[in-house]
Amino acid sequence: MSEETVYDELGVPSVVNAAGTKTRIGGSRIRPDAVEAMERAATEFVRLSDLQAKASELIADVTGSQAGYVTCGADAGLLLAAAAALAGDDPGVMDQLPDTDGIPDEIIMPRTHRTGYDHAFRAAGATIVDVGTNDRVLGTGATAVEPWEIDRAISERTAAIGYVQKPYTEPALSTVTEIASEYDVPVIVDAAAELPPTENFSRFIEDGADLVVFSGGKAIRGPQTTGIVAGRRDLVESIALQHLDMHAAGEVWQPPAELVDIDRLDGVPRQGIGRPLKVGKEELVGLLVALESFLEDDHDVARGRWQRDAARIASALESIRGVDPALDGGDDDSVAPQVAVHVDSAASTCSATELVRALRAESPRVFVGADRLDEDVFTINPMCLGASELDHVIDRVRSHLTASQ
Repeated sequence: MSEETVYDELGVPSVVNAAGTKTRIGGSRIRPDAVEAMERAATEFVRLSDLQAKASELIADVTGSQAGYVTCGADAGLLLAAAAALAGDDPGVMDQLPDTDGIPDEIIMPRTHRTGYDHAFRAAGATIVDVGTNDRVLGTGATAVEPWEIDRAISERTAAIGYVQKPYTEPALSTVTEIASEYDVPVIVDAAAELPPTENFSRFIEDGADLVVFSGGKAIRGPQTTGIVAGRRDLVESIALQHLDMHAAGEVWQPPAELVDIDRLDGVPRQGIGRPLKVGKEELVGLLVALESFLEDDHDVARGRWQRDAARIASALESIRGVDPALDGGDDDSVAPQVAVHVDSAASTCSATELVRALRAESPRVFVGADRLDEDVFTINPMCLGASELDHVIDRVRSHLTASQ
C-alpha cells in the first residue's frame, strides 16, 4: 500500500477497489498477458475489419453463435445491437439513424428490465415500449410480467425485444424468444456482468437470443473499453457496417467475406451511427487475448479464494457494535461473494452513508459498494483486492466503525 502509483505521480487520488468491477473506478485489473499483447499491437498496423473478422470467429466458437463482434464496452454493444435491429442490411436506413421516420423503431422491454443502460437503445433511435407492472414487489405472489403482455405488445412497429439477464428478471428468456420467433422479431440480451460461469457464454444463444452483449472489462479482465456482441450473422454484419470506417472507394472496398457480404449491398454505406464508438487495434487484441485466458482460468479456484477473503472480512467486522456483516452471493447468479454489512446508526459510530463518504475522501480513496445505502447497508467485494489492499480495507472500515467505541 506504500508503493506510489502512476495516479499519485499525476496528482490524481488512486483507489482501493472493494466495490467490484465498477466502471466508475476503472472496471477490473486488465490481465498482464493482455497488456503485453496490446503493447505489441501498438507498434504495428492491421486492417481493423480483418481483426474484427478474426474476433468474430473466436466469439462464435466460444458462444455457439453464428458470429461475433468487439465493441467499445457493453453499452456500445447495446446501441449497435439496436441499430442492427432497426436498419438490418439497408444502407439507406443506416444513414438515416437515429432518425426512424418511416421504419419500425419500437423495442419492447418488460418494465422490470428497464435500467439506465437502455438509454443505449434510445441513442440508436429506438422507442422503448414498457410492458408489465412492478406488482411483484407488493409481496402478493403476482408476477411482474406475463408472457401474453409481451405477445400483445408486438406490432408492425416492433424492431426488437430487449431483455436484461438478472436473477430477478422474468419471464424466462426461452419463453420470450419463443414468442419473438413467432413474429420474426429479434431478442437482444444485456448480459454485461453475467460472467462467470463460462457456461453463460452459450446459455443465452441456446435459449434463442438473437444478440447477446457481454462486458470485456469486468470478469474477463480485458481492456475496460471493450464489449462482446454474439449472435446472428446478419445482425452482426449490420453492426460491422454501422461501426467500421466507411470512407472507402467502392472499387477497392473489399471487407472480409467472413464479416460482410458485399454482394447483398447496393454500395458502400455511409459512416454509421456506430462510428464514434470505434475500437482500436490495441483494445481488440487485448480483448481477444484476455478472452482466451479467461476460458483457461479455473473459476472454482478464484471463487474459493474470494469466499475465504469474504469470510475473513465478515469475521473482522462481526464484533463491532451496531454492525451486522453477512456473506452474500457467490452462487451461479453472482460473479463473486461479497460481504453485506448492515449498520445500525443508532448503535454505531456512523451510518453506512457516512462511512462510504468518509472512505472515499481518504488517500488512497477506498470504494466499497454503495448500491444499498437506502437499507443502511454497504458491501465489500474482494474480487479486485490484492492481499495488502484487503488488509487496508479491513483496517480503514474498522477504524471508522470503532472511532469512539
